[in-house]
Amino acid sequence: MSDHFPLATADLHTVRDYVRFAVSRFYQAELFFGHGSSDAYDEAVYLVLHTLHLPLDRLEPFMDARLTASERGEVLSIIQRRVVERIPAAYLTHEAFLGEYSFYVDERVIVPRSFIAELLRTQLSPWIADAEAVSSVLDMCTGSGCLAILAAHEFPNAQVDAVDLSPDALHVAAHNITDYELQDRVQLIQSDLFSQLGERRYDLIISNPPYVDAPSVAALPQEYLHEPELSLGSGADGLDATRIILKNAAQHLSENGILIVEIGHNRDLLEAEYPKLPFTWLDVTAGDQFVFMLHRNDLI
Repeated sequence: MSDHFPLATADLHTVRDYVRFAVSRFYQAELFFGHGSSDAYDEAVYLVLHTLHLPLDRLEPFMDARLTASERGEVLSIIQRRVVERIPAAYLTHEAFLGEYSFYVDERVIVPRSFIAELLRTQLSPWIADAEAVSSVLDMCTGSGCLAILAAHEFPNAQVDAVDLSPDALHVAAHNITDYELQDRVQLIQSDLFSQLGERRYDLIISNPPYVDAPSVAALPQEYLHEPELSLGSGADGLDATRIILKNAAQHLSENGILIVEIGHNRDLLEAEYPKLPFTWLDVTAGDQFVFMLHRNDLI
């Protein structure tokens, strides 16, 4: 397939041509879209506009613009890599979005896609009555640092600890924290979950830990194999990290502190294992199956 891509330049001239070509190749290759784009068209538009250094929210004015020879080569190259290597678009462009926030990413971190980001944009209302009263936040399994950065913006008086086991992930997080000029408010800590946190306590703990069960990890589309394995699977049933968080969170929460954790499709399994825990399941765009909240008193 790669040998045929350069031949396309003879018949493709405009942005419209290259978007159409990309959509066709993406469908033909049966690519998987789960890292920011929802379908072949959205991904094609994003990759073409990004490669041409055009505004990502303004396609129409440029649809019939003709590409230069060098631009044609660059656009075909990124389409080819997406198809042949099945690399998620975010790794090709080193850019991922959560709402209006953009983050640098590469294959040292999982591509940001947490439902917790939606909840942070509302300052966790009504569960947190006064966002300015939150003085300390922990982002457990921070990865690229995206949720820690969102938390720092939404809770303006909070110091944020961003924890990850992977030193590679923390290097990426440091890049993003510097981009957002939050070095004075977001501290990076290398730790296997709570192991290096001593007696630290927080008004809010958020976590998007690994939660994919072993059978699902084995069946993941090829795109996911570019992500760090450490960031996806968590034991046979996907709940190993969540169990440790539930066991230790109370001793790291302030008196009225709350815990927010994303667990994927594991709600039924979690509720069956912890029948006495009064989980509050928070509504996100995908429903109320994916993110739970507990108060410190619930965990004691």
